[in-house]
Amino acid sequence: MNNIHIIVPDLPESVVDGTVTTWHKKIGDTLKRDDVVVDIETDKVVLEIPASTDGILETILVTEGETVTSGQIIGSVRCAHNNTIPTTSSDQTKKNTSFEKETVLKQTVNLQAIGPAMRRFISEYDTETKIIKENDRSKNLTQEDIKKDILKTIKMPDKSIINQESTTPSPESRSETRIPMSRLRVKMAERLLKVKNTTAMLTTFNEVNMQSVISIRNKYGTLFEKHHGVRLGFMSFYVKAVVEALRRYPEVNACIDGLDIVYHNYFDISIAISTPRGLITPILKNADALSMSDIEKKIKELSIKGRTNKLTIKDLTGGTFTITNGGVFGSLMSTPLINPPQSAILGVHVIKDRPSALNGAVALLPMMYLALSYDHRLIDGRESVGCLGVIKDFLEDPHRLLIDI
Repeated sequence: MNNIHIIVPDLPESVVDGTVTTWHKKIGDTLKRDDVVVDIETDKVVLEIPASTDGILETILVTEGETVTSGQIIGSVRCAHNNTIPTTSSDQTKKNTSFEKETVLKQTVNLQAIGPAMRRFISEYDTETKIIKENDRSKNLTQEDIKKDILKTIKMPDKSIINQESTTPSPESRSETRIPMSRLRVKMAERLLKVKNTTAMLTTFNEVNMQSVISIRNKYGTLFEKHHGVRLGFMSFYVKAVVEALRRYPEVNACIDGLDIVYHNYFDISIAISTPRGLITPILKNADALSMSDIEKKIKELSIKGRTNKLTIKDLTGGTFTITNGGVFGSLMSTPLINPPQSAILGVHVIKDRPSALNGAVALLPMMYLALSYDHRLIDGRESVGCLGVIKDFLEDPHRLLIDI
């Protein structure tokens, strides 16, 4: 049998090293081709290393939490001869034990009265052989007989001990758990601190009446989902409104590079998504060319990939403007931090019914606060307030998107 090395793949550009986060298999475990063996976390994505062949995990050279680099050997797999995986000693022991239990059952019990489900129930206990032997071999044991005999042998805990344990404070209740920060969270912390220290960040606010958007979703939501296979959410409206606002205020879609200002002639919108690893911002490339259904499908795809650690560097590279939706967590208002090297970010929030002025009267309307954080080194108040006002106008009257006014 030959051994095949498990090697760290080429890491993404600008990523120097990674951290082994999870070994999904232990030494001696059998592997099938393409089974995920180990996860390696980088500053941007989690890389899953699959098995390249059938076999058995022979060695693990790097433990969880250690740092690795591209091309490093971190383990090996013993290939199965003729594509047949040998039975390990533990597997053989389980088979022998199962065979012995089955033999005892056949010798002592009328198996016609015991089905497969009952045999599985019996096999969960180590006392079944003793119980069966103590019964009359000539007796036709029923499932109920065996259950009663087995349950009699299970020792119930002393009630006084249970009461004592419930009233006595456990020392573990004041314990602490210390775990290392994930590489993604470390990198995110560094970037956020850099933003605060290197940008002149300000936030401007506005509020928007979401009644028109809600009415459109209520009227066409079912038909939209039936036709396109995806729900009509709020985010597609936000993206469309943002793209139109960025057309009118190109400074908000630009960035600073040294002493230069780079104006982007395209609209790659980053969407903030919360995952178990932390906040990530995958990108809707060329959002201006996407329809409402395309936007919703792409956001759904990126969200699933984010939750399952399937995002690639391509999904995360670039971006000219970011939208973050704290409203999904109930946030009423916030001051979002800029996603560098971008110069602005839009925060949308929870929609709440509030008394507001409508046509000279007070009405209860579904209102939402908008927050635009921007780098004052590049964007002045006129551009920031004007851009946010355009977003507000398009959300309050989405039909303007259709006639480009």
